[in-house]
Amino acid sequence: MFFSILRVGPTKISICAAILLAAAPLLLAAAWRGAEYDEGYTLFLTAGTARPAWPTTPFTAAEGLKTLSGSSTPGKIAADLRATDVHPPLYFWAVAAWRDVAGTSLFAIRGFSVACSLGALLLVGAIARRVAIPPLAAILLTLGCYGFAYTGAIARGFALAQFFSLAGVFFLLVADRRASRWAALLAGMALGAASFANYLAGFVAAAGLLWLCVRRRTRSAWLPAVLGFAIFLPADLWFFLAQRASRADQFPPFTLLASLGRLGHYAAGSIMGGLPLYAGSLFGMRTLIAVAAALSALLASAAALILWHWREIARPGPRALLGLCALAPAVGLLALGFAFNTTPIELRYLAFATPFIGLLLAGLAGALPARAGIFFLCVLLPLQALAIAGLMTRPETMQPQAAAAREAASLMGETGLSFVPRGNDGVGVVAAFLLESPPGQRVQLVPPDATAATLRAWARKFPRVAMALLALDADSRAAVETMRTALAEDPCWRAAGSGFNLRAYERVCPGEGD
Repeated sequence: MFFSILRVGPTKISICAAILLAAAPLLLAAAWRGAEYDEGYTLFLTAGTARPAWPTTPFTAAEGLKTLSGSSTPGKIAADLRATDVHPPLYFWAVAAWRDVAGTSLFAIRGFSVACSLGALLLVGAIARRVAIPPLAAILLTLGCYGFAYTGAIARGFALAQFFSLAGVFFLLVADRRASRWAALLAGMALGAASFANYLAGFVAAAGLLWLCVRRRTRSAWLPAVLGFAIFLPADLWFFLAQRASRADQFPPFTLLASLGRLGHYAAGSIMGGLPLYAGSLFGMRTLIAVAAALSALLASAAALILWHWREIARPGPRALLGLCALAPAVGLLALGFAFNTTPIELRYLAFATPFIGLLLAGLAGALPARAGIFFLCVLLPLQALAIAGLMTRPETMQPQAAAAREAASLMGETGLSFVPRGNDGVGVVAAFLLESPPGQRVQLVPPDATAATLRAWARKFPRVAMALLALDADSRAAVETMRTALAEDPCWRAAGSGFNLRAYERVCPGEGD
């Protein structure tokens, strides 16, 4: 029965069943994975308070999050994005409508990304059927790509952009097969919508439009596709030009060797996740190195086999389209880094390539002899499943705010105080910590210019305090330097425990709270 996974023409029922099964790991990741830096922007922006005015005195997590019950309008979201962020508005407009129906919790907002990802997987299956690649294998291999599952379960715009990118590629294939100008127009509009959900989706759009323009059989279709994409360009530019200097120092300067190394690291991670990190944490550094080497060899072998069997994977024209779309994010990020002297290379940006990598891997499995194809899937799919399990449960690839908040709550209770860095803008670090804290947990935000004396004065009112050493941006790193020593050298305080990016202290001298 397992050989049916390599069938090019499975029933629509089996494809729908695979999509429904895919919902489980995505929903579990959305439920179990800790809150992240960028997700706070999504929640507060769509609640109408892009940059909260936090109290300068201690407050509870419930008090800090009460503004999330608010709402915003498309116009206000657009204005806030132009003033405070580096993203286009389509995703945030969609989330603002979604939260009115699904709710305002982090899990509810992540549910929108899950829905978009399930739609994207359905499109992967449709594309696979159209280009003679085994659809079930393509769906499973795409879902198994860590980058796809990760971006498909967080409250950011990647999943929506991914859905529109795949819709655009699907309509490109329809236009190519039928020489349909209407399909080409829909393809261009879908690719434009993808860029209006996330600018970096423009790399896949550029690859798809380039492919259509050079195809002889669709010379009459390229103009409608380009016009459909161009509809979104003025809006993209209107936002991008206002935002282009918002995070000028987010990435290090560009160097070719460092960028290529970073690119290889995250490209492998987008397929296999953090398996070496998980193994190293559990079994030591030697195991980490061995697992990393084995996975690198496996991926290199898969790439070599794809090249060797290239002519047997899919139909000739669509095959080139899949290859261009798989390479476009990496090439685009390198070009972007060179042009702006920066290194904007992250796993989530490379996630736009993962559906096309999944399609090519499935095409390879179908091109191999049947037993060899099954053996290939029996090696790759379980490894990907382990990576997705780590996505849900392992701290090595999670941001530290959730673990720090939980440990602070267990050490402090409702009588203690947690010091948290305010961060660059008071959203990323703070929101993630509050989202993972019990409602009654007390928090004191620490600005980058706070002194040790100021921290000691705040602490005197509480019997126990915890320092959340969350150095995730420039301002939080400055605050953490002060937090490390403020109480460690004070004889009125003694160590009361430590944890994941956390240090707790207990007061031994009389204080204001006594």
